[in-house]
Amino acid sequence: MKVIVTEIPDVLLLEPRVFQDERGFFLEAWNARAFRNEIKLDVQFVQDNHSRSARDVLRGLHYQIRQPQGKLIRVARGRIFDVAVDLRKSTPTFGRWVGHELSEDNHRQLWIPPGFAHGFLVLSEIADVLYKTTDYYSPEYERCLIWNAPEVGIDWPLDREPLLSAKDRSGLSLAKAEVFA
Repeated sequence: MKVIVTEIPDVLLLEPRVFQDERGFFLEAWNARAFRNEIKLDVQFVQDNHSRSARDVLRGLHYQIRQPQGKLIRVARGRIFDVAVDLRKSTPTFGRWVGHELSEDNHRQLWIPPGFAHGFLVLSEIADVLYKTTDYYSPEYERCLIWNAPEVGIDWPLDREPLLSAKDRSGLSLAKAEVFA
């Protein structure tokens, strides 16, 4: 596995080894020992999630203020622009964002540690997004940072308004959002 440090050093872009021939391909999407040895983190995933979305759907920016979740995101079908926003007030990267394209073709994964808001925009007709989390979903602790928070300034690759859920339309600005110490 190749580990690429992003503009926010705690968020990592991972490129698994892909074995490809005329029959198709094989890759290890998750290997605890490799993650521990290559990334120097010993994480325990407790939940696997799968979402399917259409083009221009923007999901996020979600986080849990208690029981924060680390996430390992990958795309099994389609393409997305995946974004993490640092909500840890004690870090020099607080309020900064990082975004990368993840696709079924590049096989890349994004590791987002606890303390970040996460969201993605679908760039293909359909996208199946799979992600592992380090803690369970707890709706009572879920929060939403507005996708276009002016203080954050995410440069989404949009050519029209995104399709948003009611929850995502009512997300808060960074100034009003609950954040981590």
